[in-house]
Amino acid sequence: MTDKQHITIKGVKEGLVFLLDDKCEFSALLDELQFKLEKSHQQLLTGPIVHVHVKLGARQASEEEKESIKAAIRQRGNLLVQSVESDVPQEPEGENPHNLKVHTGIIRSGQTLEHNGSLLLMGDVNPGGTLLCTGDIYVLGALRGLAHAGMQGREESIIAASLMRPTQLRIGEVISRPPDEWMSGDAAMEFAYLSEGVMKIDKMTQLHRLRIQPVVFKA
Repeated sequence: MTDKQHITIKGVKEGLVFLLDDKCEFSALLDELQFKLEKSHQQLLTGPIVHVHVKLGARQASEEEKESIKAAIRQRGNLLVQSVESDVPQEPEGENPHNLKVHTGIIRSGQTLEHNGSLLLMGDVNPGGTLLCTGDIYVLGALRGLAHAGMQGREESIIAASLMRPTQLRIGEVISRPPDEWMSGDAAMEFAYLSEGVMKIDKMTQLHRLRIQPVVFKA
């Protein structure tokens, strides 16, 4: 087999690090791993117990694939696999608006519910109650208190409620006390959003006009 250099093995203080190419086919990766373990790197891999950390780069390997890697390395009795990890980039704090929190209950006067992401409240927000989120806010009930969506400047965030009667709405840095015409008495769920820096309200059935892609929540 030709050494294609999809795998780099480095010695570190804790043992060995196997750096695996995240762009090649997994089967080719496994073949090269077997080759290096059995042929080209025998001298490096011999000796007493050696701790091994496997780095997969951006590859999202299944548990079965990870187990295949571990099994191949374990064939050398002195190699002890400590970890098989992907370098998944972490989203900065407040940058995952679809991190959905579901909360059931009533937010009473003086209570504040805060979440880093989007919030689905199954209940009412009483006058004096507050919802604070970096993403969207959805209230399956009456919103009669204060709601602040897009706290860290996400002006595309929305605030939706089955009954929209808030004392104050805030999206990003825009604050609005709903005008009387918002009190339509319509039974349809409504949502508030920003359009050119101005807060507006519409029925939830019109949300697709604001967001071409469907909203996807990740619990």
